[in-house]
Amino acid sequence: MIGGGLAGLSSAVALADAGLRVRVLEKRPHLGGRATSYTLPDGSEVDNCQHLTMGCCTNLADFFRRIGADEKIRTYDTLYLVDPQGRRSVIHQGLLPAPLHLAGSLLFLRGLSLADKRGIGRALLAIARAGGDPPETCGISMMDWLRRMDQSRAAIKRFWRAILVSALDEDLSRMEARYAIEVFWKGFLAARGGYRISLPSVPLAQLYDGCLSSVEKRGGEVRMRCGVQQIRVRGNRFTGVVLEDGTEISADACIVAVPQDALPDLIPPDIPDMADALESVAKIQTSPITSVHLWFDRPVMEGPYLALVDRTSQWIFNKTLLYAESETKQSAERPIEQREDSPFRGGQYLQIVVSASYDLVPRSRQAILDICTRELAEALPATRQAKLVKGTVIKEVNATFSPAPGVDRWRLPQRTLVKNLYLAGDWTRTGWPSTMESAVRSGYLAAEELVADCGRPQKFLQPDLPVEGLSKLWASRAKRLRHAAKSRESALAQGELSDHIYSPK
Repeated sequence: MIGGGLAGLSSAVALADAGLRVRVLEKRPHLGGRATSYTLPDGSEVDNCQHLTMGCCTNLADFFRRIGADEKIRTYDTLYLVDPQGRRSVIHQGLLPAPLHLAGSLLFLRGLSLADKRGIGRALLAIARAGGDPPETCGISMMDWLRRMDQSRAAIKRFWRAILVSALDEDLSRMEARYAIEVFWKGFLAARGGYRISLPSVPLAQLYDGCLSSVEKRGGEVRMRCGVQQIRVRGNRFTGVVLEDGTEISADACIVAVPQDALPDLIPPDIPDMADALESVAKIQTSPITSVHLWFDRPVMEGPYLALVDRTSQWIFNKTLLYAESETKQSAERPIEQREDSPFRGGQYLQIVVSASYDLVPRSRQAILDICTRELAEALPATRQAKLVKGTVIKEVNATFSPAPGVDRWRLPQRTLVKNLYLAGDWTRTGWPSTMESAVRSGYLAAEELVADCGRPQKFLQPDLPVEGLSKLWASRAKRLRHAAKSRESALAQGELSDHIYSPK
């Protein structure tokens, strides 16, 4: 296994559970890839970016259960939003069946007129009635689809953009409509629990402690600070890898779970069967995420998180509350602002996340801090009297792959043309955009291909949440209509319905 991110870890754990001996090789000194954390010189531990999951992410939830990390995840059933005037709204489910369970919240969203809300409702209803697959959405941007659905400027800025840019890490004009629509279908319309937010209650790196035991109990190993220089292939068959120190390691099979831009460096240039695949991968673009970490000298925020509407800052996470000491935590694991010897004792640690942060990438650290603290003062008035003890900015310039219209044609399957060589990563062909769920799905799919080739087929991929209520009825109807339309198209192509076009007298 090359790579100790979520894709590599999920495939490793699945294979170990299936009884295979696994070796994980990770270049960095920690596991988790882009979903990890590290310690700053002053002892504070920060996530490279706040990662959250939703109820519709069934495979990520399964992975956390496998490694015993589900107890380190907190789930919330209410979304909190604040508009530019500082007015707060909440999204939570009511008593109606899906997809109407959130309708009451939509009616009371601040910053939107009744006409804006009616337009949003019509678009959401179109998604639900089509079973999450409205016609003519592939290959166009979400902005194009929203304009087709006559969405107002306010609805686009204060509803669709507020949710989708954070979910897909891309601007509305650059994301494929199909992916954006699936966010609303799977997260908000298909099932009542799909929208629930789950957040780690520990720094991200601590989520993966169970991966080590899962692999090692089957005789495997996890090696960190162990970079791979190149993959060895003989006779179109994987044989082993060469490490950066020149050591060669042989293996029966390999899953390469690295970011798409790192793949070409690992594949020998003399493998003609991989040339087209590498050419495709090179066409996948990336999107940036900027994370701002702020330590105040006093508490300034009460809830666990807050979504900011129509601002540069998109999400605020109350890390002090999320990391609050529980009975099971040891003193050494307490957040730094709770430790007796900490200069931040009694204060509060907040993290701000800005997805698709193209405008922030060229800006200085201080300029970004100024923007975020100014917006914090509007959303959280208590920050005006508080002192900012410390602030740091983390820019992930290539945080995710961009879900641009047509990107699926460049995404590769988990099985390669080289025998016993497989691929994993959120950028591979999973049917999902760049998310932790997509990474785990890719790991499970790659593991399924590997065990099938070993003559021990097994399913690891988990199904989506069951579609409920009216959504289930409408999805079944839409599926029947699509099937009938395809059958008719096929019959017309074969000339079987020619009598409807020309009937001789």
